[in-house]
Amino acid sequence: MLLHPNQREKLDPTDDKLFYDQPRFVTHVDTGFIQQLTDLYRDRLKPNSRIFDMMSSWVSHLPDDVQFEHIEGHGLNAAELARNPRLNHYFVQNLNLDPKFPLPDQSFDAVLNTVSVQYVQYPEAVFTEIHRVLKPGGIVIISFSNRMFYQKAIAAWRDGSERDRVELVKNYFKAVPGFSEPEVVIKQSQIPPVFQMLGMGGGDPFYAVIASRVE
Repeated sequence: MLLHPNQREKLDPTDDKLFYDQPRFVTHVDTGFIQQLTDLYRDRLKPNSRIFDMMSSWVSHLPDDVQFEHIEGHGLNAAELARNPRLNHYFVQNLNLDPKFPLPDQSFDAVLNTVSVQYVQYPEAVFTEIHRVLKPGGIVIISFSNRMFYQKAIAAWRDGSERDRVELVKNYFKAVPGFSEPEVVIKQSQIPPVFQMLGMGGGDPFYAVIASRVE
């Protein structure tokens, strides 16, 4: 067991679908973060490949100049997913209640999760599913910043520092046999936290933890 029961707890324990019932047509990170993520996708994702955009929204931040064979979306709000122009198909499912993806084995070249991993209560099961649907050699990109819906993030995430959260995601990969050693991409804000608290923003910090299916 990777997490203890108390580490999985949320301040708001109600069904996540209730919290996400109303669509939020906003971006949850700043433009600098989004540009770094799009650049990372352009660098790491192969054109004409099959992508699973897990816990997605109305925008996927994929590069406009790269075409993919198929992009499968998933989330908790159908209205948001329906507005996402990059998705070829999508499904709505609460992974904290049912972590089993309705997707075939080894059917995707890449799995993406953008600023949502902090809400996963059973990462052991979810990352096992990620491994299952990836083709051998397929890549996983888990990106996040320091923003969150605090009441819906798990305790292990809320209580940790930003570096702790990087290690947490690395451990999610390491808990499932068959992933490569996780690679970490970090670009932190250049403004000290005390000045950020006073409204002097230096941009959202950017974190990505990347691994591949090796077996």
